[in-house]
Amino acid sequence: MQLLQNFSLKNYNTFGIDVKAERFVSVTSIEELKTVLRRTYADDLFILGGGSNMLLTHDIQKTVVHISLTGKKIISQTEEEVIVEGAGGENWHDFVRWTLSQDYGGLENMSLIPGNVGTSPIQNIGAYGVELKDCFVSCEAMNVQTLEVIRFNLEDCDFGYRNSVFKNQLKHQFIITSVQFHLSKKNHRIHSEYGAIQAELDAAGIEEPSIQDISEAVIKIRRSKLPDPAKIGNSGSFFKNPVISLKTYNKIKEEWPELPCYKISEEEVKVPAGWLIDQAGLKGYREGDAGVHEKQALVLVNYGKATGNEILELARKVQHDVHRKFHIELEPEVNII
Repeated sequence: MQLLQNFSLKNYNTFGIDVKAERFVSVTSIEELKTVLRRTYADDLFILGGGSNMLLTHDIQKTVVHISLTGKKIISQTEEEVIVEGAGGENWHDFVRWTLSQDYGGLENMSLIPGNVGTSPIQNIGAYGVELKDCFVSCEAMNVQTLEVIRFNLEDCDFGYRNSVFKNQLKHQFIITSVQFHLSKKNHRIHSEYGAIQAELDAAGIEEPSIQDISEAVIKIRRSKLPDPAKIGNSGSFFKNPVISLKTYNKIKEEWPELPCYKISEEEVKVPAGWLIDQAGLKGYREGDAGVHEKQALVLVNYGKATGNEILELARKVQHDVHRKFHIELEPEVNII
């Protein structure tokens, strides 16, 4: 464990923004994490996981603690079900692939989501009709001040759409060190109704898909629409899909009859932010090296040397133009720092 000074975070955030950390340390064990926390005041810390859900707009005048805890294991199982655990620093997609290699079902629709296991509950990540909370059992998290490790169950986490207690009441107070998931071993529940999954299965001639087939379909769809952060800096979906009242939706639909939606309740629907941005004429829009991706308008990208503030200004333009056209507020999904 080495404390580094004036350290570039360009390779530690998927947008590839070149900002500096005043101090940087990578921890690979619980004891190392405790040591760092003992030496550093809680308000002088910046916790960094996979760097996939953030936009860095300035240098970090704090100690950046990179969570590199690894490991995955089976906690308990029956003939039909299993509880598995992933350490906080495990790459999310690699963890999903591991569960699929064991023929454990539940996470397949969330294949290829960027980030780490430890940050997945913070955002209540989700994709293609499935959210993390659907398989979540519990997580262990360390209090940054007391160093106590506390277990949070499903109810404790107060999960919402791309939201949790860790983004609100407990923000910056805990570091998630491991997460447990409840998965199926038999009679897997297949979710193929969302997005283009069924179309992909039909094209491949798959009538009775396995969980591996679902994962492959999701990966193919994501790769066809979403840029690889290793090639073009991005953080995946930049905005949340807005939830609006059915009354508002019907009013907008009078002018835009093709506006898609997904039912949330009898009173509310979710509309795709990417569709709104596209209809606002912004797909492929670019200002310098900051741009709206040409294939998926929901993704903002760094074509090379864009600063975090340039990406942020572009995001504000997107919000402004969508609001002017549809009177719908877009809320960022990424954390602006």
